[in-house]
Amino acid sequence: MPESPIRKLVPYAEEAKKRGVKVFHLNIGQPDIATPKVALDAVKNNDISVLSYARSEGSEEYRKKLSAYYRKNDIDVTEKDIIITTGGSEALLFTLGSITDFGDEIIIPEPFYANYNGFSVANGIKVVPIVSSIDNDFALPPIENFEALITEKTKAILICNPGNPTGYLYSKSELIKLKELALKHNLFLIADEVYREFVYDGVKHHSIMSLDGLEENAIVIDSVSKRYSMCGARIGCIVSKNKALIGTALKYAQARLSSPSYALLASEAALETPQSYFDKVIEEYDERRQLLISELEKIDNLKVSKPKGAFYCMAELPVKDADKFAQWMLEKFSDKGETVMVAPASGFYSTEGSGKNQIRIAYVLNKESLIRSVELLKLALEQYPD
Repeated sequence: MPESPIRKLVPYAEEAKKRGVKVFHLNIGQPDIATPKVALDAVKNNDISVLSYARSEGSEEYRKKLSAYYRKNDIDVTEKDIIITTGGSEALLFTLGSITDFGDEIIIPEPFYANYNGFSVANGIKVVPIVSSIDNDFALPPIENFEALITEKTKAILICNPGNPTGYLYSKSELIKLKELALKHNLFLIADEVYREFVYDGVKHHSIMSLDGLEENAIVIDSVSKRYSMCGARIGCIVSKNKALIGTALKYAQARLSSPSYALLASEAALETPQSYFDKVIEEYDERRQLLISELEKIDNLKVSKPKGAFYCMAELPVKDADKFAQWMLEKFSDKGETVMVAPASGFYSTEGSGKNQIRIAYVLNKESLIRSVELLKLALEQYPD
């Protein structure tokens, strides 16, 4: 199993804190946004006397409410098309286990969420990467490049939309190209859509589940973690109209019995969150996004992508090895007792040697902290003995 590029530097950050250094965490997508009160109140104010198992696939009531949420987002599904999981991570793990055998292949545009690598390794799957570029903000590579990689072992194409770690938002025309390719070669098209709400610049998010003709091939991975700032709840789901997939994923769900009952209670209540909550959150993230990009662009010889969604961006640094630089910032560098922690991007690639001078930045801190973090990054780059 590969190490997590997001978490592998945590021991160095903890040591820095023991030395009295304040660490600004830009390394992990843990929002500082308050969880909706309605979700927290559901856990605090209930009359449960026995905390029992939930249904393996999630309660029918929760799945019905969830399907209503999806229908509001142009995704026409019923509760029978949904399996509730312990986080989006488990949803992906169950999906990959359901559609592949040992030695099968999945194609993923890179850089990609690091756990896609880990879950693939755990299932004996070969990840076939297709490189996207920071020069066009990590847009979908030419569809012919995808087709050239398809073999008899290929079972699926996996995308994250909007993207982690890139923040790229796929257009409807790009999704249609992927749809046509999936149908031509009878592949599954899996979309991790956990950042669906967070899109900017007046653009719209398009789900693969809203594409006509893809019903048997489309699989959506989703989660409450980012949408409601409920990362600790660990509740996600698989959404698909493919009955064989849902039936197989249910076997995995039954094997782990059920997702945690209190977290399910909070997640069901979270569906009552008013639109005003999202309006405010998206406005805040958009302001942070624009501020972060503006500040990063002031650093000499640094290249930064311009995300259209999620709350991440990728930056290319004037260093040879971002892993070593990120560790150095935690071990050797501080200014006025402060330093910054970033996620080296090499762990978001599976192509050897790719992304060595790139980092992922999560703009999940307030604007004042973001400004200070970029200031620290600039000072660190000036002092780094590369």
